[in-house]
Amino acid sequence: MKCCTCLFLFVTFLKVVFLHAFNCCVVSAADGQADKQVGLRDLSEPLIDHSEGQLFLSETFKIIVEEVLCKGTDVTQKVCDWKEPEELAWLLDLELRATGEPQHKLLERVKDVAKYSIKTSHPRFFNQLYGGVDYHSLAGRFLTEALNTNLFTYEVAPVFVLMENEVLRGLRQLVGWTEGDGIFCPGGSTSNMFAMNLARYQLFPEVKSRGLWGLPRLTVFTSSESHYSVKKGAAYLGIGTDNVIVVKVDDGGRMIPKDLDEKIMLAKSQGTVPFLVSCTAGTTVQGAFDPLDHIADVCEKHKLWMHVDAAWGGSVLFSKQHRHLMKGVDRANSVGWNPHKMLVAGLQCSALLLQDTTNLLRRCHSASASYLFQQDKFYDVNLDVGDKSVQCSRKVDCLKLWLMWKAVGSAGLEERVDKAFIHVRYLVEEMKKREGFQLLHEPEFVNVCFWFTPPSMRGNEKHADYQERLAKVAPVIKERMMKQGTMMVGYQPLGNKVNFFRVIAFSPLLSKKDMDFFLDEIERLGNDL
Repeated sequence: MKCCTCLFLFVTFLKVVFLHAFNCCVVSAADGQADKQVGLRDLSEPLIDHSEGQLFLSETFKIIVEEVLCKGTDVTQKVCDWKEPEELAWLLDLELRATGEPQHKLLERVKDVAKYSIKTSHPRFFNQLYGGVDYHSLAGRFLTEALNTNLFTYEVAPVFVLMENEVLRGLRQLVGWTEGDGIFCPGGSTSNMFAMNLARYQLFPEVKSRGLWGLPRLTVFTSSESHYSVKKGAAYLGIGTDNVIVVKVDDGGRMIPKDLDEKIMLAKSQGTVPFLVSCTAGTTVQGAFDPLDHIADVCEKHKLWMHVDAAWGGSVLFSKQHRHLMKGVDRANSVGWNPHKMLVAGLQCSALLLQDTTNLLRRCHSASASYLFQQDKFYDVNLDVGDKSVQCSRKVDCLKLWLMWKAVGSAGLEERVDKAFIHVRYLVEEMKKREGFQLLHEPEFVNVCFWFTPPSMRGNEKHADYQERLAKVAPVIKERMMKQGTMMVGYQPLGNKVNFFRVIAFSPLLSKKDMDFFLDEIERLGNDL
């Protein structure tokens, strides 16, 4: 296996930190050894042995670096070590018992968890809308976990209240807003639900106290290729999935504004109250960008809240070359954006951005708990941001993005976005040179959707059972690649289109060799079908 020279400084840093902590604790732990009776602990000493615990943590980090960050990013190693559920459960020995295990056994557990987990940082993990690794962001994630703070008041999270505000300000500037609001949410689905709740509250603020009984029938509009969280949000908020009106898309998966306008007028004529249009910038499957400028015209005409789910595609805003894909985003009321996807900030890092300056977020979600949000504190209570969220406990998700952004700057993040588009162009060009690869359409983003037709089926496209047979190809190839561990790529049907592959190419660890390998491997795994 290749040496992980890129991790040398990172590992050195960890060693310094943990050796320092270990040495500090050994002295204090030794002072209490003489008075300790075997198996007994009294109230004069803590239950946690710092020296033992930090030694365990130091050894655990060595395993993480070796198994996850070295082997897990090495193209000569497997993306996954596939095991059937029963065997995997047995190998992991998942049962929890009354007595604990010794440290050496626990370190074996850590190694097994790393070994049998999917290596999402691997250059040949093309399966999801996240992957790769950024070491600055990863350091931020470690630091976040070690500090273990709750981002709800300035008194317990002073650094992160200020940091979150600054990161949100930076993201809003990219959208095109000089003012506004926002909050980090536990995933893009929650951002979409928050936006729906805010749009409803703005129109009917009494819903917060009186509930649904006094409201008219409300309707939401979204495309047929939008994220499923729009329907989940409607169900969760009591709006109902039947009141999510699906708007037609063009061949590339983009919402058709004319159909949106017609469906809004039809809904009004049927006595419903339209209140939200949820657009998508980077759809999950095809990577399509709805025409935001034209949709904004429709929303302004009907006075509807315009939300942009840019969880996947929002990062194009860093690129001068590609930000045109989101032209008109500055006219939206709210934007959801997941830097843990294309920017590789690490799960989870999801921001909801608002153009609102009236404190709508706090007014909609606040409960004013007096044991947390006292109004007579000695500092500016506007810094207590917790009441903007429906959560009480809220993880710090800004540090990983802030540290990465500080490290590479906006220019570095722009380079990542631009490089992803270059890799996709190369992949598509090479795909067109090979027999058996058929694109659904030219990709607009970094999602490349295609069918692979094995040699035995080529030329049989007019046969009655061709589509049925083609639908079986992707699942078989997927099973083979998973069991051999060579790479991972997703597949799915879409509307009347049978199963096709969707390769996601954006990791900063990718090279042209990985693109070539991907095509070769699809052929190798599928040529005999």
